[in-house]
Amino acid sequence: MKDYILSFVFVSLVLLNLGCKKSPTEIDKPPIIITPPSLELSVDGVSCTEAWIKVKKLNDTTFLPISVKINEKEFFHGFLAATDTVLFIDSLTPNTTYTVKGIILDTLQTAKELKVTTLPTTSHNFTWQTFEFGEHSSSVLNDVAIIDENNIWAVGEIYMNDSLGNPDPIAYNVIHWNGTKWEVNKISVLYNGNQTVAPLEGVFALPTGEIIFSSGLPYLPQTNGWKLYHLWDMGILNQNDGGVTKIWGTSINDLYFVGRKGTIVHYDGKNWQKIESETDVDLTDVWGSPDGAVVWVSGYMTGKTTLIKIQLNKATKIFEGSPYTQLNGKYVGTINSVWSKRSDRTYYLNAGWGEINIQNSKNEELKPRYLVNNIIEYMYRLRGLDYNDIYVAGEDGKVGHFDGQTYGGYSALKTSNAAYYSLAVKNRTLVAVGEKPLNSYEWQALILLGKR
Repeated sequence: MKDYILSFVFVSLVLLNLGCKKSPTEIDKPPIIITPPSLELSVDGVSCTEAWIKVKKLNDTTFLPISVKINEKEFFHGFLAATDTVLFIDSLTPNTTYTVKGIILDTLQTAKELKVTTLPTTSHNFTWQTFEFGEHSSSVLNDVAIIDENNIWAVGEIYMNDSLGNPDPIAYNVIHWNGTKWEVNKISVLYNGNQTVAPLEGVFALPTGEIIFSSGLPYLPQTNGWKLYHLWDMGILNQNDGGVTKIWGTSINDLYFVGRKGTIVHYDGKNWQKIESETDVDLTDVWGSPDGAVVWVSGYMTGKTTLIKIQLNKATKIFEGSPYTQLNGKYVGTINSVWSKRSDRTYYLNAGWGEINIQNSKNEELKPRYLVNNIIEYMYRLRGLDYNDIYVAGEDGKVGHFDGQTYGGYSALKTSNAAYYSLAVKNRTLVAVGEKPLNSYEWQALILLGKR
């Protein structure tokens, strides 16, 4: 009987154990862990009085209610729909550190605090010298480029007398600064089998020191001078295209030339490519981000102005229309010039309305609009070193400087009926070039050299 009971218990335990075993096809499932939404803040850009804060949401696909504060003062309260967005803050104080916080309103979870320091203002103080060139006929300088303070190139059409004091009928096309004085030169190129000196319309200095010219056609440096590339003879341009006048690039293997009739050409170090701009507006300026990822182009002709973005050698019109048309609720004016420090936004010169505006690659005009019409009535060129160091040049022989907070106008530079058509700035050196009256019917080439 005892053996029977023991056998019964043993069999029961075995059956019970077998009954508790999981099916061989059944898999253990890990517990479901729900990660709550969170925020990540980063600095997307900063100037003296503004900051761009990137807000990124993690682990969320909904409209996430958030609040963002700077120094405990809320500047955004709403829903974050996209994965990330850039929020803009203005009216800040230069050279000041702020604390930015992001809060998810549903859970009151906060993001890690972000420290943002605005840029300091830059000095308006320059010492100035002006130089005039041209002894007969009408002379003008169209463009300028700086390699360093002792190596500056200005181009145009300059008429001088010869060694006997007689008018030289062939114009000089370059003026070079060697650190001590300006020297006029004639840059000649081979054209149809002959050495030719033509007026130059554009000049650009590459970071490595090479100088690129344009006379309506590109001039690239070679061992003993420069080589002209006749883009029509090469089949790159057709009879409906215009000459190229302005230049920008990151290297000798990445050059953009823009000009009349909406013409845009790119050179990659071996091949030339025409980029279709889909416009007939004369293009007045070109500038790109330091990495060359995005290039911006401005243009103007009577009754029409344009702003173009080039990416992967494809041109997209951000705007084209009458200068009196509104873009994002603001009048566009005459878009004469562009300058950019990054790929997703550019500063453009609203020359007719006396403003510098910022446009981003999403065709959204950002809030800052810097009024400069109390300094220069009409502006031709915009250049900068940073968001707190921006320059404009234009009519009345004047230039203006934005220090990140205020504009400084150099009224002492005013030259009646003179105009600066281009400028370049590097480190502590600024050069503006243009023309001034020589007499009642002729003009002289004009150079302004500034040192800070």
